[in-house]
Amino acid sequence: MSIVIIGGHDRMICQYKKICSDYSCKAKVFTQMSGNLSSQIGSPDYIILFTNTVSHKMVRCAVSEAEKSNSEIIRCHTSSQKALCEILDTVCAEI
Repeated sequence: MSIVIIGGHDRMICQYKKICSDYSCKAKVFTQMSGNLSSQIGSPDYIILFTNTVSHKMVRCAVSEAEKSNSEIIRCHTSSQKALCEILDTVCAEI
């Protein structure tokens, strides 16, 4: 399963990727807006938006890419490890 995480804290990127690998998920993490973000997102199974630490421009970009690739968007206000684990528990239980 592939996951893209939009938002979060720069210092947590390695932990986000490790948590996802513990759940057997491939992850891309974007904490800052880059010029070609829309082309880097690709077509993941899920896009996780940490809404507390993300710009409106990044949200709009992620939502438009999710619509193009039929990816499911999961919004979470908290960008903590525990919040990511709870999301992945829910997502992996559906499979």
